[in-house]
Amino acid sequence: MSDGRSGPDAGRDVEAYAGLGDWTPESLAVAGEVRAVLSAPHPVLSRAGDDVDPTAEETVRLAADLVATMRVSPGCVGLAAPQVGVAARVFAVDVTGHPKAVTVHGTFVLCNARVVEATRWKPGREGCMSVPDLTGDVKRASRLVVEGDLPGTGAAVRLVTDGFEARALQHEIDHCAGLLFLDRVAGAHAVYQRKVYL
Repeated sequence: MSDGRSGPDAGRDVEAYAGLGDWTPESLAVAGEVRAVLSAPHPVLSRAGDDVDPTAEETVRLAADLVATMRVSPGCVGLAAPQVGVAARVFAVDVTGHPKAVTVHGTFVLCNARVVEATRWKPGREGCMSVPDLTGDVKRASRLVVEGDLPGTGAAVRLVTDGFEARALQHEIDHCAGLLFLDRVAGAHAVYQRKVYL
């Protein structure tokens, strides 16, 4: 029986999806390199990323580089492949220690992620390393279910999260679709000059 999916997940049972398990960035067994983060209006930031093979060597290296870059960037809670010049559906998130975070899955990377459930929509302020001078009010789901694949193992995961981590995931999934938070604001009245620079 089909679960209604098409593409690479066609025929995959929902039960095949699990949480992160014991996956950590160290599972990648690759030392990530810090990459330069692109700023808008660089064209790769407005291009939808391609699906990737999560077990491919270049995907594993990209995942490690995203984590390494995120870790050296103050205030960064997420980073997507387009932000480092790669039009691919890969991103890293880590909201550990953020004062607004309630649910925290630690540091993780997802490939080919998609939102399967989004509820409890609320506005909130967002910033972005690729838009360093501005912040904006964006309405996002505060409860989220996301499915994707882990780099390295290729394991299918299903994450249920809320609050600030849910917002971070949606922000990064947008990057992978060629969207910035500026594409989601209600208008110019919801955009502000950043007061604290990254």
